[in-house]
Parts: sequence; C-alpha cells; structure tokens
Amino acid sequence: MLRFLTQRTAVLIPTFIGITLVTFLVVNLSPGGPQVVQDLNVRVSSETRERLVRLYGLDRPVHQRYLSWLRRAVLLDFGTSFKDGKPVMAKIAERLPATLLLNILSLGLVFVVGCLAGIIAAAYRNRWPDRLIDAGVFLGYAVPKYWLALLMMILFGIKLGWLPISGLRSINWEYLSPWRQVTDIAAHLVLPVVILSIGGFAGLARYVRGRMGEELDSDYVRGALAQGASENAVLFGHAFRNTLIPVVTILGLSLPELIGGAFIIETIFSYPGMGRLGFDAIMARDYPLIMGIGTITALLTLAGNFIADVLYGYLDPRIRYR
Repeated sequence: MLRFLTQRTAVLIPTFIGITLVTFLVVNLSPGGPQVVQDLNVRVSSETRERLVRLYGLDRPVHQRYLSWLRRAVLLDFGTSFKDGKPVMAKIAERLPATLLLNILSLGLVFVVGCLAGIIAAAYRNRWPDRLIDAGVFLGYAVPKYWLALLMMILFGIKLGWLPISGLRSINWEYLSPWRQVTDIAAHLVLPVVILSIGGFAGLARYVRGRMGEELDSDYVRGALAQGASENAVLFGHAFRNTLIPVVTILGLSLPELIGGAFIIETIFSYPGMGRLGFDAIMARDYPLIMGIGTITALLTLAGNFIADVLYGYLDPRIRYR
C-alpha cells in the first residue's frame, strides 16, 4: 500500500506544476493588466503607469515571473490583490469554506441520487422506471445549467416564493435563532446544490445502471438467487457492492466538473464562494487573485482524485501493486 501511495503522490507534483505553468502563461500572456485600469484615467501619467508595471514585476520575462511566483506559492503566498491591496490568501480563506460546503453537498447528492437511480433502473430494466430514469439522464446531460438555474430561480424563488435565489444567508440572519439560522442557510443552498449536481448524478446513474446490469446477469448472482437469497440481498449485498468500487473513481473524476461548474453557478446565485470571487477577479484582470484561485482549485481537484485513488486501492487490493 505504501508503494501505491508513493506512486500516486509522485504523479501529483509534475501535474500540479504543469497546471500552474499553463495557467500562469495564459493569464500573463493575455492582453491587459493592472495598468489598464489606470489607462482609463486621463490624469495618470505615463511615468506612473510605468512605475506600476515595475512594482508588480510585469516588465520581467515570463519565466522569471513564474519561478518567482512558484517559490512564493509553495508557501501559499500569492501576493496582494491588484484591486484592493489585500493579501490574496486572506481573500481566498474568506470564500473557501462556502465553496467547500457547496461542493461537498453536491458530491454527496450526486452519489446518493446517482446510485439510487442507477439501482432502480437496473432492477427494472426495459420497464417504465428504467425508461423514465433514462429520459431524466439525457435531460440532465442536455439542459444547460445556467438556463435551468434561471428557470428554477423564477419558479421557486419569484413565482412560488419558496426558496431564496441569492447569497448564502438572509440580511437578518444574525438576529435569528440558532435553528432558524441553520434552516436559512439550508434554504439558500437548495437551488445551487441541485443545479450543480444535475450533470453529475445523470452520468453516475447511467454508469451504475450499466454496471449493475452486468452484475445482475453474472453467474454468481444467479447462483445466489437459486440458493434462496432475497432479491434485495442480491441487489445491494452483491451486485451494488461490486459496482461501488469503480463508482469511487467516477466520483473523483467528477470533482473537477463540480468545481468548474461552481464558477457559473456561484455567479448566477451571487453565492459568496471562490467561483464568484474568481469571476470578479477575471473581470478586473486581478492576476495574483486569479492565480491564487486557480492554484487552490487545482489543489482541491488533485486532492479529490488522490483520495479516490486511495479508496480505489483500499477497496480493490489487486490494483495496489500495479
């Protein structure tokens, strides 16, 4: 097991460097910069703009800037924001808990709904529950998240008034009782979590349905049924248990999609997370903040895939020494 973990850890280091290098090149080679905002002010002289460029080291070659940034990034020092001069890590630390909460809840919903839908579809193959779930899966793939988010905001937030449509807390949250505070946050999370999870549990349901169908057609399942085992015991104790091993990997691979989709969903719902912060940073050409958010997002994605690899190796000892 130690060899397996060492191999997986060794792969993460060059992967992380490659991600940060590509992100740094894309960000720094794109047009714009902190001096662009100053260009809009006619009172700012060209000498002032040049001093601003030298202050942020934008006059140095790209490879020197990247190496300097990487040395500081290892210590989680991403510099200060161009926009307000605050430390980038402090701004990320304010938004990171909200993003983690959103993604953890979404991942849990993906697992529960995706596995349950896949099991039901496999148990009722070629019957109406299977066809109904299959139609829902294709709708989950086809419908754009931003469009569905707007529809649900209009329906549940404006027309019916059941759920809030923006933020994480109400304006009077501090004056509510502890129980009302919890329910208020839960109500604000319903729409973002559901919208963010739709594509994930649609894909997982389709995968579980296919793997469960293969398991139910296998000889050991027929043998268990012939020996008098109940259908529920065979379905959950045998077929789903063997399907659960690759499901862990699928969940790990779906984490980047959830984090990437959070940028759009958080912006639509004005959710105070890293996605909204990243969108504002891109609009402001705030390079240090963009790189800091990109780095933390890459670390979260790599950590999720690493945990999935570890769980995969734990659940299936045959792959530990490959």
